[in-house]
Amino acid sequence: MISFALVMSILASIKSQANSLSDQLITIRRHIHSHPELSFKEFETVAYVRAQLEAMGITQIKEMAVTGLEVLIEGKNPSFKTIALRADMDALPIIEANEVEYKSKNHGVMHACGHDVHTTCLLGVAKLLMDHKDLFEGTFKLIFQPGEEKLPGGASLMIQEGILENPTVNTILGQHVMPLIPVGKVGFRSGLYMASTDELYVTVKGKGGHGAMPHLCIDPIAITAQMITALQQLVSRQSNPIIPSVLSFGKVIANGATNVIPNEVYLEGTFRTLDENWRAKAHELMLRTATSIAEGFGGSVDFEIRKGYPFLKNNPEVTARAKTAAQEYLGIENVLDLDIWMAAEDFSYYSQVAPACFYRLGTRNESRGIISGVHTPTFDIDEDALALGSGLMAYLAIQEMGSSQTL
Repeated sequence: MISFALVMSILASIKSQANSLSDQLITIRRHIHSHPELSFKEFETVAYVRAQLEAMGITQIKEMAVTGLEVLIEGKNPSFKTIALRADMDALPIIEANEVEYKSKNHGVMHACGHDVHTTCLLGVAKLLMDHKDLFEGTFKLIFQPGEEKLPGGASLMIQEGILENPTVNTILGQHVMPLIPVGKVGFRSGLYMASTDELYVTVKGKGGHGAMPHLCIDPIAITAQMITALQQLVSRQSNPIIPSVLSFGKVIANGATNVIPNEVYLEGTFRTLDENWRAKAHELMLRTATSIAEGFGGSVDFEIRKGYPFLKNNPEVTARAKTAAQEYLGIENVLDLDIWMAAEDFSYYSQVAPACFYRLGTRNESRGIISGVHTPTFDIDEDALALGSGLMAYLAIQEMGSSQTL
């Protein structure tokens, strides 16, 4: 184990250097924020990240999944163990409403989920680890990942191409912005944390006609109304109440008129849960229920379920160590316990393969009006989170590396 004196020395050094990097990190983040790119199209972003890494003297950089990077930083005895650190780089198809100097220059695309922050922080981590290479054994594997916001998820592609191998990853850490948490604080949860996610694409088919003569039609709107209600009851009446589940439809298109019954109704939705057995059963029940309702009214339905990310689970031992290290870095009062979160993240793929800890970085500042949620046109962060996020992640990584070694 690392001695207490050395731990305190590393903590003080990392915190001091991270704070000194603040202006540089803000510049990097604002550049990335103003040049957002959609999932799997992060060509300029990954080139910018590579240039930043090369300027630090990092040479072990490998392209993966077209717009992803694997970066190795080796300390003494590189084969001792490998700790992976992950950031995602893609943006969302949202028109930014913030009037700031670093507003998106790519109209209709915005870093509304904080991936510019994640990428910036991991670049900060890279600098901090390079400057502390003489203090640790083992290898740090930095993962700059594309396509978190779009199925099949960049994490799944990186894993397929061997990101967790050669060298084999012993532990993986990831952090994500959280606008519900004030800047200066972070949050952790052990065990089950985030939901699986499946996308639903449904076309209800009937026979259109005049609204005054519904008896001559097969009304797909009436069928859809029954179908949505019945599908909601699958969650409330078929699932075990202790298993979190969400079924939501966010798009319903019935292109008729006041007196026109259309031929079809189109729906899009999402199904999320934290149990794989119930997930599989729910898929069968949704298909069976939708089909029987449509056929019962004389219509038909095309019901497509695109299976997405699995649930995210935080390894209890890794999370406990990370939480303790965060308390050392920030103070106990600034480390929060989180509830289950029914949003989804493709970091879950990593958590299914390697011991993982995915935690939250506070970015909220009510006094400055920085309160908007992720995936909104007004999302922004308190940029004090950049130095904190970089320093904290570097410290957690070094602590995890030294959790079973003697220096």
